Amino acid sequence: MSTRRYPSTIATAVEHELVVKKSRFIARIEPVSSVTEADAVIAGIRKRFWDARHNCSAMVTGVLGDQARSSDDGEPSGTAGVPMLEVLRRRELTDVVAVVTRYFGGVKLGAGGLVRAYSTAVSEALDLAATVRRESLTQASIDVAHADAGRYDNLLRDWAGHHGATLGEPRYASQVTLELWVPATELLRLADDLAAASAGAVAPVFGVERIVDVPD
Repeated sequence: MSTRRYPSTIATAVEHELVVKKSRFIARIEPVSSVTEADAVIAGIRKRFWDARHNCSAMVTGVLGDQARSSDDGEPSGTAGVPMLEVLRRRELTDVVAVVTRYFGGVKLGAGGLVRAYSTAVSEALDLAATVRRESLTQASIDVAHADAGRYDNLLRDWAGHHGATLGEPRYASQVTLELWVPATELLRLADDLAAASAGAVAPVFGVERIVDVPD
């Protein structure tokens, strides 16, 4: 049974502006499904803020968050993209891209000031975001007679609501196959509860796993 913890993502794009010593830092963070999609977001921001001095970026992608990239876009090396990326890492996020646009205000911030400004812009933008957890769920199916399908459907529906599971689509043939997607930690409990409810007549068959998004 898998108990792996997966990085979260965000539900929708967020935007936040921070002003530091007259410089404007506009942070835009969007959920993405691939590096290609992240690159398209960055390109769109560059087009939108074509007159800005810098459009720095950071992205983390992949189910495990194992792909990452950042760009200082002309800022001193290590003062923009990497600090932005570190914020995404600390928040344990993946499939997100962050772009911080800077309009220079005439006052130099120094390396430390830039690191703080870029990381704060991303952090404050993420404070506005709705987080989406990702979990691995295992397919569980049971076969029951047509006459019993309604009772077991209600039982599974109620059970799912208390154990972080989701219902699948029923399939009708000579028997009715009811499907549930269950967290790995709840599989044994499902088997025990079905055995108790059916006097041992019904047992789940466990199948494949899939990663699903669960809004917080």
